[in-house]
Amino acid sequence: MEIDVTERAIKWFEDELSLEKGDSIRFFGKTYGNTEVHEGFSVGMSVDKPDSEPLAQKKVNEVTYFAGKEDEWFFSGYNLEIDFNPELEEPIYHFHESKS
Repeated sequence: MEIDVTERAIKWFEDELSLEKGDSIRFFGKTYGNTEVHEGFSVGMSVDKPDSEPLAQKKVNEVTYFAGKEDEWFFSGYNLEIDFNPELEEPIYHFHESKS
């Protein structure tokens, strides 16, 4: 699994969550909602530190965006792209098939 965060999404996270260097954002599967590939589940996020080695991570501007191994069931077979939806003024999540 890989995580990609667009510049628009990075700006939103930094501005809206008042992120500082060393902070981490965790992405996880949660019940209710839908994604492009899951019915009944959506992407949740929280400001959180990894408990152990993450499933995947991307460090940008000294902020770590990650998914934990405990959520491998949710992300299995996919890469996660985090973008920004200007109409809703919130992040949007896209799943792309993983080649690995």
